[in-house]
Amino acid sequence: MDRIVHQRMAEHDSTHWWYRARREILSDYLTRYAGLPKDARILEIGCGTGHNLSMLARFGAVDAIEIDAESRAIAEQRLGRPVGDAPLPELPGVERGAYDLVAVLDVVEHIEDDVAALAAMKSLLKPGGKVLIAVPAHQWMWSAHDVVNHHHRRYSKKTLAAAICAAGLKPVKMRWFNSLLFPLAAAARIAGRLTGRDDSDDSPPPGPVNALFERVFALERHLVGRVPMTPGVSIVTLAQ
Repeated sequence: MDRIVHQRMAEHDSTHWWYRARREILSDYLTRYAGLPKDARILEIGCGTGHNLSMLARFGAVDAIEIDAESRAIAEQRLGRPVGDAPLPELPGVERGAYDLVAVLDVVEHIEDDVAALAAMKSLLKPGGKVLIAVPAHQWMWSAHDVVNHHHRRYSKKTLAAAICAAGLKPVKMRWFNSLLFPLAAAARIAGRLTGRDDSDDSPPPGPVNALFERVFALERHLVGRVPMTPGVSIVTLAQ
């Protein structure tokens, strides 16, 4: 990712509507479907500034990996212990067969060889372990945001399932999310393309709008996995 992306994450990950609501959606999704043991071992790969670590810690003991040094330093402060820097897909030095859950939240799209990365994650799992995956959806929504984030692709359900299966895993409870705000997001992408004002700035909107978007997006914590969702900006699944 461009340096500015890491800086914005550090500045806004505790206040931006997208980060805040997504954490609650993923927490409810894990509660309902992951079936983790009480003493679960969890690894987040590509943890960024560590903004998901406290949420994941609700489910067990958390380790983390982040290759960007500045973001890793922030994550270490939040985690209270060292964060690894092993890159995907090799993951050198990371213990194999050790984890009940590996979380990759908007990470797989950054890896050129996504199948090799997912296969490496599989090797980290205990028997019955799972990978929690969230990715951006719809290649037609490609924008300056994807460029500055160094994405290689956006996914459809079909292409994500194909990569998971090619890695020797099976997708479970694959669902759209960020569906309620999808019409606004799609309209913004189309308008940016038509006007030539494709903007990569993902700073939060003004306070009242930020709060409204958070409330709307967070409603999906009651829906994702329980009812069919219309297409969304993102896809979430467990792979086992």
